[in-house]
Amino acid sequence: MSEPGGDIHDALYARVSRRLLPFLFVCYVVAYLDRVNVGFAKLQMQADLALSDTVYGIGAGVFFVGYFLFEVPSNLLLEKVGARRWIARIMVSWGVVSAATMFAGGPVSFYLLRFLLGVAEAGFFPGVVLYLTYWYPARRRARIVALFMSGVAVAGVLGGPLSGWIMERFAGSGGLHGWQWLFLLEGIPSVALGIWTWFYLDDSIRAARWLTDADKSVLERELAPEQAARAHLPLRQVFASGRVWHLALVYFLFVMGLYGVSFWLPQLIRNSGVAGVFDIGLLTAIPYACAAIVMVLAARHSDRTGERRWHAALAGCAGAIGLLASVVYADNTAIALAALSLATAGILTTFPIFWSLPTALLGGTAAAAGIALINSVGNLAGFVSPYLVGAVRDATGSTTGGMLVLAGSLLAGAVAVIVTSGTGTCHRAGRP
Repeated sequence: MSEPGGDIHDALYARVSRRLLPFLFVCYVVAYLDRVNVGFAKLQMQADLALSDTVYGIGAGVFFVGYFLFEVPSNLLLEKVGARRWIARIMVSWGVVSAATMFAGGPVSFYLLRFLLGVAEAGFFPGVVLYLTYWYPARRRARIVALFMSGVAVAGVLGGPLSGWIMERFAGSGGLHGWQWLFLLEGIPSVALGIWTWFYLDDSIRAARWLTDADKSVLERELAPEQAARAHLPLRQVFASGRVWHLALVYFLFVMGLYGVSFWLPQLIRNSGVAGVFDIGLLTAIPYACAAIVMVLAARHSDRTGERRWHAALAGCAGAIGLLASVVYADNTAIALAALSLATAGILTTFPIFWSLPTALLGGTAAAAGIALINSVGNLAGFVSPYLVGAVRDATGSTTGGMLVLAGSLLAGAVAVIVTSGTGTCHRAGRP
């Protein structure tokens, strides 16, 4: 049964989405590419800088230590100064630091630059998730977050071939290695988009000059019931909330799988028998292309049914099965790639559905702090996961043990999200 004025509201939200989502999507593609292109750089820089797999894993993961330390303050500042200014600052600074990674000369400088990249980018993803709650009611949010987060998948589709091409095409040009050109050329778009953000984004519905006063009133009325129902907790209570920490644990377990795939997918494909850097880049596009389709369809179904927990849990289980199959058939490129496609689709699908849970529960400063806390704690898995896989590979000569641990983490996340209390269903009124 359609809601009164549903067609009119759908048309208005379509306008809002056309204005916001393409721009935020492109920003996230660039952000994620700058975060994980180190996985491609590894194929050359590891030999050039004499880095062990453990050193690489620490460097890949130390990004998330800086991210963790500065994410909550960053999101609180976004709430205070506005999304337009703060997201612009984040993007310019991370673009500069990402490009500067071309100057890494050994483990210490590699660690330092990756840490600074985490500091610079802290707050971008939770800031955008918070920003979307200013515009969309809960019943529309999983699909919207999925469209935004499909930037991860598209970054994988475009980033693999692009990174492989840059590293092969520019190797030796200007006396620089291919991996140095990779960091430089993929850092520049972030700076340009950051400058554009300053002029393009609006801090709120009321500040949007491209909406009529009538449009603004409709959007604000849509948000009013759930804003009243959300918990506007003092900051101290947010940090003491068992529900927030439980959601942070769920997110940590799912993120373990995400960055195990993100940072090691090129190596896993190389292990299956593919040698060329550009060929590896092309093949990494396949799992991410599958994920882009599946995550949007699953989130749309979750919005339509209002169910969250089982959607996220089943996606996590699919990711675990895919990782296990990729280990069993590691020497068969075709089967391993199919398994990694299932793993990537399952893992990425958990995230837009998961983020419908905390955003339906928290409002105001509680939302800014709670979303950032969940994301920052969860993203510590981005340090643990690549380090763990690298250490296991150094110790055993194989990534098998690391993939088994990541599969176990996804299964544990599926169980944890099922037992999440009070956050499983988004009712049609937009309240949890």
